[in-house]
Amino acid sequence: MRVKGVVLALLILVGLPAAYMAVVLNWNYSDGERAGWVQKLSRKGWLCKTWEGEMAMVSMPGAPVEKFLFTVRDQAVADDINRLIGHRVSLHYEEKVGLPTHCFGDTRYFIVRVQRVADISLSPGVVINTPEVESGASAPATPMPTRP
Repeated sequence: MRVKGVVLALLILVGLPAAYMAVVLNWNYSDGERAGWVQKLSRKGWLCKTWEGEMAMVSMPGAPVEKFLFTVRDQAVADDINRLIGHRVSLHYEEKVGLPTHCFGDTRYFIVRVQRVADISLSPGVVINTPEVESGASAPATPMPTRP
């Protein structure tokens, strides 16, 4: 009888934290996209190395720059971001809440996909075309509207 109690206690001590971690790692509090220019991406950590990055986001010309701090766990995604530093990108993130240590990353925002953005919207109705991403060809220049 005593052995069953010890085994049960060990199962609870190991099983509950394992179940908690499984839920937290597989459940997203939120997910979405953020666009801007990646300024920094570095691999950090004493024991658990993760890619930590910083993206500058500007909502409209002249507005202060907002920084979006993020974590990347997938090496392939980190390689894609490193190739696109200096270009405007869209980062798809998943927000994880309740991770118990910094071993999983310094932020709550984990990047799962990156995509280069082909145009820059300055304000409603005003867009600057940039070179095409896939073909590498330059887009034709669009004249800016003039006022009478």
